[in-house]
Amino acid sequence: MIIWNGKQYHCPVEVTMNQLSGKWKSLMLWHLNDGTKRYKELERIVPGVSQKMLTQQLKELEKDGLITRTVYPEIPPRVEYSLTELGKSTFPILKLMHSWAVEELGLSDSEK
Repeated sequence: MIIWNGKQYHCPVEVTMNQLSGKWKSLMLWHLNDGTKRYKELERIVPGVSQKMLTQQLKELEKDGLITRTVYPEIPPRVEYSLTELGKSTFPILKLMHSWAVEELGLSDSEK
């Protein structure tokens, strides 16, 4: 039995899947690897995500320590999201997933 972040797991893969699961989390992490993004930027580059799901998934990623949320006291308020060191450590996993899909789908360079 593994206990991590107050939850019980049976296998390390289960921990990884819990952190990256959800339709949008991996995509958000992938795009945040390119640099800090604002909420509306994420909404644009993750097509099909509703505002409710985007907010929920961002909160979960923040709670799990994969991203940080920075609020700037301006008018209008500015909020930015960026990867933590833990979040950056997921990129090799995401890169492998990307490479696997490119190979399996037989995508050309222009389709990647």
